[in-house]
Amino acid sequence: MVRLDRIGKRYGRGPWVLRDVSLSVEPGEAVVVTGGNGSGKSTLLRIAAGLSRPSVGAVSRPRSVGWLPERFPSGVRLSARDYLRHQAAVRGVPARWDLVEALGFVGDPDAPMATLSKGNTQKIALVQALTARDLLVLDEPWSGLDVAAASTLRSFLASTPASVLVTDHHGHDLPGARVLPLGAAATGVVIELARVGELLPEVSALEGVLSAAAVGTGARVEVAAAHSDRVLAAVLELGCSVRSVRS
Repeated sequence: MVRLDRIGKRYGRGPWVLRDVSLSVEPGEAVVVTGGNGSGKSTLLRIAAGLSRPSVGAVSRPRSVGWLPERFPSGVRLSARDYLRHQAAVRGVPARWDLVEALGFVGDPDAPMATLSKGNTQKIALVQALTARDLLVLDEPWSGLDVAAASTLRSFLASTPASVLVTDHHGHDLPGARVLPLGAAATGVVIELARVGELLPEVSALEGVLSAAAVGTGARVEVAAAHSDRVLAAVLELGCSVRSVRS
């Protein structure tokens, strides 16, 4: 699983890009991060993947992490096949050309990556990330994909045992996924709980819960404002105690 505990990010003395964000994603669970331009979605994913450090807060992540940037680097000289072989060897896993075929790759697999179309490049970039065992961090993974490939990706993400954290501008449906809104859409209520322990998955699954992260034996839970009373009643019924509630 990946856990972000009250992270914040700013560059130098500039404004905060992210502030007081907590999130945990369990194995087999998917979270879709939404928000407008400048809301910090890509920054959050880079921190989760280990490519950037938060200015404040703590992050824990598993060993095997797959990262898909919003824009794949241009000028890669390796062929698509050799690139996937290299990435798989680094992770110590088999290369998954079957996934490439399932996504509908069309073209010469032995041609340099730099010569591929945007759609085919995205498919190769996706597959190198999807071979990770524990955590998939995908920034706009549907970008450049045709309808069939998008459907294949959705099915894969819905069934993988890895934790999944994605951003999406276009409203693709990911069955069973939680949504974490950032920026103006993230308004809600923060509930600090005690005596949570093993009840965290049940708390996370309550309707209206945007994110839930363990803090010691308690938890910090962000709830959509419209659901706050219902969630408070539910966590008390589960046996948790409420330390504080703030908007």
